[in-house]
Amino acid sequence: MEKKIRYGLIGAGVQGSAYAGFLSGQAGFAGMPAVERPPHCTLGALCDNDPVKEAICREKYPEIPFYKDWKDMVESGDVDAVITTVPHYLHTEIAIYCLEHGMNVLVEKPAGVYAKAVREMNECAAAHKDVAFGIMFNQRTNKLYQKVKELVSSGELGEIRRSSWIINSWWRPDSYYKQSDWRATWGGEGGGVLVNQAPHQLDLWQWLCGVPDKVIAKCLYGSHRDIIVENDVTIVTEYSNGATGSFITCTHDPIGTDRLEIDLDGGKIVVDDSKTATVYRLKKDESEMNATMSMMDVHKLTSGNSAGAGDMILKETFENTDGWGVQHISVMENFALHILEGVPLLAPGSDGINGVNLANAALLSSWLGTEVENPVDEDLYLRELNKRIAAEGKFKTR
Repeated sequence: MEKKIRYGLIGAGVQGSAYAGFLSGQAGFAGMPAVERPPHCTLGALCDNDPVKEAICREKYPEIPFYKDWKDMVESGDVDAVITTVPHYLHTEIAIYCLEHGMNVLVEKPAGVYAKAVREMNECAAAHKDVAFGIMFNQRTNKLYQKVKELVSSGELGEIRRSSWIINSWWRPDSYYKQSDWRATWGGEGGGVLVNQAPHQLDLWQWLCGVPDKVIAKCLYGSHRDIIVENDVTIVTEYSNGATGSFITCTHDPIGTDRLEIDLDGGKIVVDDSKTATVYRLKKDESEMNATMSMMDVHKLTSGNSAGAGDMILKETFENTDGWGVQHISVMENFALHILEGVPLLAPGSDGINGVNLANAALLSSWLGTEVENPVDEDLYLRELNKRIAAEGKFKTR
């Protein structure tokens, strides 16, 4: 019989209930379809301090141990690893406790709200190398993005010159923000779209294109919504090689766009809806084209003449076909195999700080009205965040 890692889920909300379904092979609480259970994973225990969720868990999974206190679950012996499906501020607190008590921990995104806490979590993990530490960056398992990553990293298309991601495909009405009193607050959630919807894309953008050195951002707070945190953001970045980038996101666009473009010396990669990638390979690098092409050649390239363009560009298209739940299950299975067999992690927990740094930099740039270095001054960011928590008056400062 194959060894299985028993996962304990801390939090039985929408995400936690979905994971319970994945790990048990049953449909989730919110009507998600059942999926094939990952072979080296199983549901070991559930935890939540909400009596309503406790009743649901006990009815749906009567054979699975249930805990009201996550520390009791960690120390119970019922689980080999935990997943933190809880409000964002708790991610680092729970992870540090688990690491210090020898419990393997898979942190839900984002790694945390502010970089200082995430750095302390990473330092704790570095001091406990025998404990597995991962993050639920499930979109790194997307075969399309893995292929784009391999292509960019290979150097086949040269260096990146510019990247741009417009990701507005998560419309949220006011009813979404009113589901819980911690949502869309500085003290409860730590922000808006940058800490809730966008962390996967912030991670992928840096995973594919590198970590920027400088950031300037324009953030709108409560744009067309009854909230006080950012829900319309435009970020412009600069990299050490002189490349630039832009990242545009909001939660008030019901039509939505998801388009990533990466311009390189020798071509261009375009990803639409995180499903279809088109790779354009120049037969000559742009610098050589610039030095040698006549205006007649330029006309062939830009006039829509496919025959002329074909003399200069090769085109390839590939798609991602992942179904519901496949990406999350892939992270869970990879994490289990890392514990059991030492398989390298697809998403090491320490990588989570990159997205938090970028989100912090964007917000700090907006608050100060100036360009900032990345990573930002951790203490300065936390002071500015605490000003907003204090003004909100609902939660304790950090």
